[in-house]
Amino acid sequence: MELEQIIEKSLQNTLSYQQYRAFVEAHVVNGTNSGAEVTPALTEYTKLNHQRMKRLDKTMKLEPEIQDFLNRFDKKISFLIITESWCGDAAQTMPMINKVGMAAGIDLKIVLRDENLELMDHFLTNGSRSIAKLLVLDASHTKVLSQWGPRPSKATILVAQEKALKGELSAEFKQELQNWYNEDKGKNTENDLMQLLEAL
Repeated sequence: MELEQIIEKSLQNTLSYQQYRAFVEAHVVNGTNSGAEVTPALTEYTKLNHQRMKRLDKTMKLEPEIQDFLNRFDKKISFLIITESWCGDAAQTMPMINKVGMAAGIDLKIVLRDENLELMDHFLTNGSRSIAKLLVLDASHTKVLSQWGPRPSKATILVAQEKALKGELSAEFKQELQNWYNEDKGKNTENDLMQLLEAL
């Protein structure tokens, strides 16, 4: 199947940002998680992510100059995010992606990775199904103009350095990464998205 057809198929079963937030909350209430594999660890990550996103939805703010740029943004595009409830990077970046989308009048839709592996496999990161992945679609909603993720640019460098040094990401590093996100307050994601939209 061609990529355009795969995107079209994926778009038949999407969630808005608010629906996704309610979807994650329902998993928390039920003590479960989204995705093909349900485990106590992924369920716990889902719970943590719900709390994070709830906080970030309230506290993340756009910089005034970025708000101005987004208010003037007039290209007909849409955002499609591939994610799952348990993904820590997604929880830290999606609230900012949503704020950028809202400010620019960009329609944002979300699909679940494990229900859309055909789509996911077109956007691997170093051969891996890493999420969250943001696809910027054209007015027809079938052509990918740009992509972003699974992490902001600075976090991507930190992860690459850690992997080069130790070959894998330890639990300690993952905690350090969450601390970095907390200190960054979405600014790196905001700037990355600004550059991405300016380049369209």
